[in-house]
Amino acid sequence: MLVAGFPAAAFGTNCYVVAAAAGERCVVVDPGVGVAEYLDEVLSTHRLEPAAVLLTHGHIDHTFSVTPVCGANDVPAYIHPDDADLLSDPARGFGPAIEQMFAAGLDWTEPADVRPLPDGGSVQIAGMAITVDHAPGHTRGSVLFRLPDAEDSRDLVLSGDVLFAGSIGRTDLPGGDYTAMMRSLATKILPLADETVVLPGHGPRTTIGRERTSNPYLAEAARTAAVAKGM
Repeated sequence: MLVAGFPAAAFGTNCYVVAAAAGERCVVVDPGVGVAEYLDEVLSTHRLEPAAVLLTHGHIDHTFSVTPVCGANDVPAYIHPDDADLLSDPARGFGPAIEQMFAAGLDWTEPADVRPLPDGGSVQIAGMAITVDHAPGHTRGSVLFRLPDAEDSRDLVLSGDVLFAGSIGRTDLPGGDYTAMMRSLATKILPLADETVVLPGHGPRTTIGRERTSNPYLAEAARTAAVAKGM
């Protein structure tokens, strides 16, 4: 499997390109601010052709370039239905700070072809079976994308802003819910194998095993789940 990741020009958002191999079709995950030039370089270097844009959630730091990327390649954008409103009105996800950006002249156009991600299950895109796990908490429609890496027998999870190395996405923005985040960590993250490679929406890659032993939020989620089970 080929995975190329690079930071956007603002907010430290990671954009990923994932394909079964070089010379194949690919998916672009979370195209943030100013990614076009580097994205074109990655596509050219590996001889890749985009088949779709996948969005882990609807915040504008992850979706800023979705419309130009989709338009340039004539591909759809996929997002969970609970975050679809953030593609039509990104200010809903951040409130006054983003509203000021739009008031200052920031233009926004929703992609022409927006398709819903399943609420669990998988999608078949670019020759890959990509499992979609709904994991609300950071936003109502946050998801994880999971797929196997046949080359080293480890699964990959693109975690968006659900899980970072040593931390989690904030839950104090519109649509955020800390209780829902703890539940998502307990039911969608903790069951994953220690060897699973985590490609987060911000910051460096990590593994589930590393986060299980060092991430205080995962420890809290585990304790809360244990109490709920009466253990």
